[in-house]
Amino acid sequence: MIHEVDDGLRRLLGESGLQASGVDVVFDAPTRDWAARRSAPTVCVFLYDIREDAVRRGSGSGEVYDEDGHLVARRTPPRWFELTYLVTAWASRPQDEHRLLSQVLATLVATETLPARLLTGTLAELGLTVGLDTAATGSDAPAASDVWSAMGGDLKASLSLRVRAPLAGVTKAAAPPVTEGLVVRATARGDDTEAGRRLRYTQTSDPGPDGGYAGPRERPPAPARRRRRGDRQP
Repeated sequence: MIHEVDDGLRRLLGESGLQASGVDVVFDAPTRDWAARRSAPTVCVFLYDIREDAVRRGSGSGEVYDEDGHLVARRTPPRWFELTYLVTAWASRPQDEHRLLSQVLATLVATETLPARLLTGTLAELGLTVGLDTAATGSDAPAASDVWSAMGGDLKASLSLRVRAPLAGVTKAAAPPVTEGLVVRATARGDDTEAGRRLRYTQTSDPGPDGGYAGPRERPPAPARRRRRGDRQP
């Protein structure tokens, strides 16, 4: 899921005009060594904090059916996570860095959710909203100054970007529906011969929870003939 969020952010920033301007969008840690090797204008989107949104955690499981309406799997509900990014701009002059950062800020503030056309993989399959919160306050993530200190770099103007994205639940395959009848055999004592019959499963017009098959059915025995007065005793 994390790499799919990265891909969506890269596409979003690329469509804002950065790609046409020759600006690179990377997800590296902006350490001093990395900054020394950089040679082109760059927007760095560094992921530094991942936390689960426990309030949105669901329970139970959902059922997955195939095209014929048969139960094929059970899936636990998705779990939601908050991904916090440190967004910085790198260029040869501070004025150029501020221009890039301003362009990124305008794009992110105008986008509350990642458009569905930019989602890939499991994010596209789930069809759930991936929210964006730019320069938000009240987050439990580490402060930007603490992040720069941990990386050994110099403090730099940056944006905090928080993404709320779902992680797909665990899918477990279900047993296939029963399509064959059960064979019942009975053997008399002292007799080597066996008498067997098959209980057949019949398709019903009202499918049941087992995939549309009713239980085993037998023809009911014929009712006993009622004896009338005047009948001879055998």
